[in-house]
Amino acid sequence: MKRIIVIGLGNFGSIIAERLHKLGHDVIAIDPRPDVIDAFGHRVSRAVVADATKREVLEQVGARGADAAVISTGENLAASILALLAVRDVGIQSIYVKVRSDDHARIADALGATESVFPERETALGLASRLTSGRLLQYVQLGNQFGIQEMPVPDRWHGKTLRELSLPQRYRVHVVAIHDVLQDSMIPVPDPDRPLTPSDALLVAGDPEALERVADLR
Repeated sequence: MKRIIVIGLGNFGSIIAERLHKLGHDVIAIDPRPDVIDAFGHRVSRAVVADATKREVLEQVGARGADAAVISTGENLAASILALLAVRDVGIQSIYVKVRSDDHARIADALGATESVFPERETALGLASRLTSGRLLQYVQLGNQFGIQEMPVPDRWHGKTLRELSLPQRYRVHVVAIHDVLQDSMIPVPDPDRPLTPSDALLVAGDPEALERVADLR
């Protein structure tokens, strides 16, 4: 179990805080709005009405020694940056910041953020890829040069093994898991000698151009 600080309970912050808590982590949620905290308090380990831009406040609520922090202060750029500085000052090493622009991301990165997150951009890119291919089941882009997509097994791959297909050499992609749709089970680190079936879906990782090429195979 990790202790994670979530600052800001807008749509993004509240969703990630609740999900982390359901996964068994100790989640401390901080927001300056009493009505938001009252409505959300039962969904996390602890919810606090506080100004998270101040180091002493973070120390009082137990932020020192936390494993990670998520900063999601909406459109308030100043609050986001000040919260990042305060979180860094209490010694949290893994800091994830929801950003609204490239300039916001550059500032956050320069001040030591582990990662700048563009939720709307990432959702839009994933949907655009799914709409373009017509075959993708899921798509997640992780940075500019890497993504993971879930796709049906192309007809030409039915009955073949991953070893036979040599996907890293031929297409510059890696199959990181197989989703057995009939059994609704996930097979991580799949057996390279297991023949692929029409009921399989593949979780494929690689750069966006390579993923687009394999998504277009029939």
